[in-house]
Amino acid sequence: MAEDMVKAGDLAPDFELVSDSGEPVRLSQFRGKKVILYFYPKDDTSGCTTQACSFRDSYPLIEEKNAVVLGVSPDGVKSHQKFKTRHNLPFTLLVDDQHAVAEAYGVWVEKNMYGKKYMGIERSHFVIDEEGRIVEAARKVKPAESAQSAVAALG
Repeated sequence: MAEDMVKAGDLAPDFELVSDSGEPVRLSQFRGKKVILYFYPKDDTSGCTTQACSFRDSYPLIEEKNAVVLGVSPDGVKSHQKFKTRHNLPFTLLVDDQHAVAEAYGVWVEKNMYGKKYMGIERSHFVIDEEGRIVEAARKVKPAESAQSAVAALG
């Protein structure tokens, strides 16, 4: 499994998912821009809110670096809309309800909570350059540190 994970230097797997506005979004439509693609387990949970708000607070700097942020979780459109509105998130949230994109990036993993094993999203981010190549692949990131690390990787 580990050798299947995408890593820095790899071409980012392209995908199409439905956004919080209900529109389809393809990763490849952002060629020519840098992309911070981040995966989080669930809308409106404490860690995910911390991570999303740190990307929100860094957004002016991210835009200066000709980059966009795409947040991905298994939550649906309505959940994403509420989360985005509640926290004034200026970036797109994508619905990965079949976790196909999380699997493609190697972040749909077995987790363990209170002795119970289940499959879920490993909090992570990927920084992708203008040509669609991964510059940074950060897994098991801390919610408060993800944005700072991703912004630094933008160069």
